[in-house]
Amino acid sequence: MFMKLLVIVLNDTRKFEDLLLELTDNGIRGGTIIDTSGMAGSLASVYDEIPLFGALKHMLNEDKPINKTLFMVLPEEQVSKAIDCVRKVVPNLEDENTGIMFTLPVDQVVGLSGQTD
Repeated sequence: MFMKLLVIVLNDTRKFEDLLLELTDNGIRGGTIIDTSGMAGSLASVYDEIPLFGALKHMLNEDKPINKTLFMVLPEEQVSKAIDCVRKVVPNLEDENTGIMFTLPVDQVVGLSGQTD
C-alpha cells in the first residue's frame, strides 16, 4: 500500500475544528495536531524595533500568531478526498496568510494502526 503524508497548516484556527469534523465525516481519521507559528510572525515579535519587522507585525495584526498544523499519514487513495475536505472548509487556501497544504511520499511506516506491509 502506498502512503502519503498530508500536511495542512491553517492560519485561521477558527476553521480548524470544522476541518477536523469534515475529515471525520468523510471517513478520514487519525493525525497529529501541533500549534505552530510562522517564521515571519515570530521574527516580527522578536525584532519589533526594526521597521521592516514592525510593519510585518502590524500587517499580521497579532503579537504571536498561532497556526494549527495537522500531519496525516494516509493511504494514497484517501489523499484526494482529504484535500477536497480542506478545500470545502477553506476554499480560499491560496490567499495570502491563509495556510498551506502539501503531500510527501512515505517510504516506511512503523506503528500506524491498521498498517499492512
